[in-house]
Amino acid sequence: MLISEIFHSVQGEGELVGVPSVFVRTSGCNLRCAWCDTPYASWRPEGETMTVEEVVARVLAFPARHVVLTGGEPMAAREMPELAARLRAHGKHITIETAGTLPPEGIACDLASLSPKLANSTPAPGTISDAWVERHERTRLQPEVIRQWIGQGPFQLKFVVEGAGDLEEIQALLATLGADVPPWKVLLMPQGTDMATLDGREDFLLAACKTHGYRYCHRLHIQLFGNTKGT
Repeated sequence: MLISEIFHSVQGEGELVGVPSVFVRTSGCNLRCAWCDTPYASWRPEGETMTVEEVVARVLAFPARHVVLTGGEPMAAREMPELAARLRAHGKHITIETAGTLPPEGIACDLASLSPKLANSTPAPGTISDAWVERHERTRLQPEVIRQWIGQGPFQLKFVVEGAGDLEEIQALLATLGADVPPWKVLLMPQGTDMATLDGREDFLLAACKTHGYRYCHRLHIQLFGNTKGT
């Protein structure tokens, strides 16, 4: 499998923010988000080809119990079910960070961190091929697949938000899911890779969380380390 990076840090987003974790970032993605903060694992995939055994050995070299499988889109890696099973056998808590476009199919997972992509993620024409723009827009939301993840076990729904129109899209998706999604399982995260941008969207998101009972999702790793690899 193509691995972009493996590193030991703290979780920067979601319910487990601040928890020491080993991150396994696969390289390759089936989407092309306009604001992607890891283009080296999606728009321009790069990395090292590693076996499942090699990845497990690297993970076990760190003391953390929590492992985050991320990307890119980790579920696009054919070996991901085997890797998750091997890590589970070693007693690891597994978070899978996924856009929710590819089904879980029973994969070992203790927290599905689902990040459905809103319209703000679609690349502008001219920034990438028309075929990719069409493919991204057509496949970025897969409600049936999201329902499968929600039905499999613990989950969080993490949305990248830029403006008020995004809230309407989020509420429409939640209505479409027809699943039991408590509001505190809906996390609103400001789009941005620097603190000035994140802070500029903070008041709006805090107000939305107080109104709807959603959870504000900070980006702790940006505050601590900036938008850098291996953090």
